[in-house]
Amino acid sequence: MKIVVIGGTGLIGSKLAPLLASRGHEVQQASPSRGINAVTGEGLQPALVGADIVVDVSNSPSFEDKAVLHFFESGTRNLIAAAKQAGVRHCIALSIVGTDRLESSGYFRAKLAQERLIENSGLAYTILRATQFFEFIGGIADYGRRDGEVHVSSQLMQPLLSDEVAQALADVTLGEPANGISEVAGPEAAPLADFVGRWLRKQGDTSKIVAGADVPYFGAPLALRTLVPDDGARIMPTRFDDWLGGAVRSA
Repeated sequence: MKIVVIGGTGLIGSKLAPLLASRGHEVQQASPSRGINAVTGEGLQPALVGADIVVDVSNSPSFEDKAVLHFFESGTRNLIAAAKQAGVRHCIALSIVGTDRLESSGYFRAKLAQERLIENSGLAYTILRATQFFEFIGGIADYGRRDGEVHVSSQLMQPLLSDEVAQALADVTLGEPANGISEVAGPEAAPLADFVGRWLRKQGDTSKIVAGADVPYFGAPLALRTLVPDDGARIMPTRFDDWLGGAVRSA
């Protein structure tokens, strides 16, 4: 089968493409750097000619509210139109656990808009919502730095390794369309501040952590379970400390 991966040179796309190719499929890694831009439509239709499946793992270069909404709405509309014209039989999108529970976040609102466009497209589809990636914990810590302290939420999260997101996405891609939403997460739910604390300790960073239920997540307030999956999610095996130790040793 021919599979087109939109955002194919990014963090997840660059991991997903070789997994699909190793299973015997023709994979095209589509990205603006390769002349294929879903947001503008440039090169999109020719890329989808003969495609059986399209997977959208693209991400906005800007998280500003209007910019990110434009990115996901325009890109998804263009992709749906091109997929219909090409006769694509399965459209897959990577989204985020909690998308429908954090509409105070402009980014999450944009992802929810993307999901709804796909759901109402008339195409056979699967949406895979993933929790936050291990690789993002350092960025969460940096975002919360103020006056020598790290301010971070004490609400729960259940992150996972990006390689295992790609694995789950490959299985979804090669499966039958769910015409619905599935979830994937890591094996451990704990306060966000706990994951950040472990990250900082591994870096030798002794900054004081200021944790609280009312500390926002990138500007958006969290409830206890906003960022953790519902029952029935696929749980991947790698634990945060096991990955973190390996990442530090190989750094």
